[in-house]
Amino acid sequence: MTKTRATAIGFVAVLLWSLLALFTVGSAPIPPLLLNAICFTIGGTLGLIWTARSGGLAQLKHVRWTVYLFGAMGLFGYHALYFSALRMAPAAEAGLIAYLWPLLIVLFSGLLPGESLRAGHLFGACLGFAGAALIITGGGSTGFQAQHLPGYALAFLCALTWSGYSVLSRRLGNTPTNSVAVFCVATAIASWGLHFALEETVFPDSTIGWLSTFALGLGPVGLAFYVWDVGVKHGDIQILGTSSYAAPLLSTLALVVAGIAAPSWTLAIAALLITGGAAMAARASLKR
Repeated sequence: MTKTRATAIGFVAVLLWSLLALFTVGSAPIPPLLLNAICFTIGGTLGLIWTARSGGLAQLKHVRWTVYLFGAMGLFGYHALYFSALRMAPAAEAGLIAYLWPLLIVLFSGLLPGESLRAGHLFGACLGFAGAALIITGGGSTGFQAQHLPGYALAFLCALTWSGYSVLSRRLGNTPTNSVAVFCVATAIASWGLHFALEETVFPDSTIGWLSTFALGLGPVGLAFYVWDVGVKHGDIQILGTSSYAAPLLSTLALVVAGIAAPSWTLAIAALLITGGAAMAARASLKR
C-alpha cells in the first residue's frame, strides 16, 4: 500500500467523524457511558465479523496484551470524555476545545522518528484552527462560563487523548488493523460495566434516537477507527492531522442539510481557512 493511498483511506475517518455531532444530538437523552457501550458493541461486532471473513483471527493471538490495553484506553477515553463534555458544557465551546486534537497531532508528530515539523505545518495548522474556531463559535465571542469549566476540562482531555493515541499508534505500525476490533470490544465491555455502576439506564425514546445511535456505531464509532488506523500507521500523519480540520466544517454542513443550522458567510470564510490550511500543510509535507 502506498503512502498516498493510506492517507486517503485515513481521511475517510474524517468524513465519518463529521457526522459525530449530528448523530450524538440525535441520540439524546441516552447517557454518555451507555452510548459508548452500545456504539462500541456494534463497531466491535462488525470488526470481528470482518476479521473472521478475511481470515485475520489468527493474527490477533500474536498481538501483545499491552497493545490491546493501549488501544482500548484510547478509544474508551476519547469517546467517554467527548460524550460527557457535550453533556456538561455548551456543544459549541466544548466542541472547539475538543477539536484541538488535529493541531496537537501535527505538533506531536514532529517528535516522531523520521518526521520533521516545518513552518508550513505550523502556519497551516493555525489557519485550520482559526477556521474551526470560526465555525464552532459562529463568529461570535461569548466567553467561557465558570459553571461549564468541568465540561471544558473534559473536552481538553479529550483532545489530548485522541492526539496522543493517534501519534503513538504510529509506533505500532506492525500491529494489524484487525486488532482494532478487539479495542472496540474491550471498550464496550468497560463501558457496560461502568454504565451499570455509575449511570441510570435511559434508552432513546424515538425512532430517530435509535437510528442515530446505530449510525454512530456503524460509522463514526465503527468503521472510522479501522480506516484511521491504516492512515496513521502507513500514511502521512501530518497531512491527516491538518486535514482533520475539515471535520468541524463538514459537521456544520451536515447540520445545515438536516435543517438544524443555517448557512452563513461565517461558514464560507471558515471553509477557505480550513482548505487553505490543509493545502499549506500538504505542500510543506511534499517539500519534505
